[in-house]
Amino acid sequence: MAPVLALIDLQKIFADPASGWAAPDFRRVLEPTEQLIGILSPEVIFTRFVAPEKPVGSWATYYELYPFALQPPDADDYQLVDEFKGAPTLDKTTFGAWGPELAERVGPGGHLVVAGVTTDCCVLTTALAAVDAGVYVQVVEDACAGADEVSHRNAIDIMRLYSPMLEIVTVEQVRTLNQ
Repeated sequence: MAPVLALIDLQKIFADPASGWAAPDFRRVLEPTEQLIGILSPEVIFTRFVAPEKPVGSWATYYELYPFALQPPDADDYQLVDEFKGAPTLDKTTFGAWGPELAERVGPGGHLVVAGVTTDCCVLTTALAAVDAGVYVQVVEDACAGADEVSHRNAIDIMRLYSPMLEIVTVEQVRTLNQ
């Protein structure tokens, strides 16, 4: 079974330098992401983090810190950046994108390739949940960006601890493995 590429949260709210959720290196991941799409297409899925209509529990506290993000899913901030505009998305109100929809797409014991933003939040959460489900995961380091460079590096280092179930790879390694 071919690997499935999950592209995490390549949205305007993370790309816009004026956003409270800006990933400073967001633009750096666009070219590597386009390369990954070329390598793994058609097994590609974009995810979008969106605010719930009414946050409950710890999410209510979270959105007290980030009230600017309490926008409907169709808000411009929550749309994919122009480079990927119009691509179908898997929307979620949680940090991690791993769930029944992605699990069905990957299949039991499947192979998930993950890239996107932010390495230290939604990428990390998605990757670890997939590992727990028994999926082989590759995180493409040069196609991920963190909240900042230190957080990105720390998340990559943490995920390296999950080898061999989770491997940190580059776009070039994905290309070589999928020729």
